[in-house]
Amino acid sequence: MALTVKDMMAAANAAVPRIDSARAEDLVAKGALLLDIRDAPELQKMGRAAGSHHIPRGMLEFRADPETPFHDPELRKDRVIVLHCASGGRAALAGKLLKDMGYAEVYNLGGFADWAGARVEPVDPGM
Repeated sequence: MALTVKDMMAAANAAVPRIDSARAEDLVAKGALLLDIRDAPELQKMGRAAGSHHIPRGMLEFRADPETPFHDPELRKDRVIVLHCASGGRAALAGKLLKDMGYAEVYNLGGFADWAGARVEPVDPGM
């Protein structure tokens, strides 16, 4: 039986706890990685959370696997990871993916608007 997006979202939401901004800020203060998985144009348009690390959703598998030449050393299986995207859907799916890859403690903050901490404004592209 083929999976639907609804099926995948239900599985992701069951596997990856959703947390609020206060909990996310607490985890980040204790060393968790705040991982922004939006695409680069979204960051350029909306800005980003101060101190966040960016890996676009489309590259996450390659950056998360230490066996690939694209591995990102910020991603460690023993490090708490707090994900966010624009609204929370991609973060849930990405969180389940990371858990499936052996990452132990992964949370979904939801969308960028859910982050109440400091932000870095978008870069002004000039005129």
